[in-house]
Amino acid sequence: MTEDKIQSLYFALFNEIGIISQLSNALMDDRLPKGLSSAHFNVLNHLARLGDGQTPLAIARSFQLAKTTISHTLSGLEARHLIEMRPNPKDGRSKCVWLTQKGHAFREQVISDLAPDLIKLSTQIPQDRIQATVTDLAEIRKIMDANREG
Repeated sequence: MTEDKIQSLYFALFNEIGIISQLSNALMDDRLPKGLSSAHFNVLNHLARLGDGQTPLAIARSFQLAKTTISHTLSGLEARHLIEMRPNPKDGRSKCVWLTQKGHAFREQVISDLAPDLIKLSTQIPQDRIQATVTDLAEIRKIMDANREG
């Protein structure tokens, strides 16, 4: 395969992932209560998957966003009692983010609210193809994450 075709192939992969991301975020935004967005859910999901007690800076780095952007998102979650900010036990100066019981329950409810959409999708795309795709995408994510600078 020529270098141009390789570049086109890999760009097409990123392009499709980007479009799927936009479509899934729009679907998520439609299912969330007014005032919350997929960005809010993504932070809740991140904490549920990787664990509580992360600093806002660590979360910002995970999402590759400015700390001020994440701080704004965290403020919205804190105002709704979905997270709480606690002093960092390691240095006492910074804060750490913790999911509340309400935050855990909210995340589970959002996932439950998506069930009809996911079931519909499962009738259109065979589950074995989705499983293979998830496996492949996880491998790509791990490689790209390892290649990140900083």
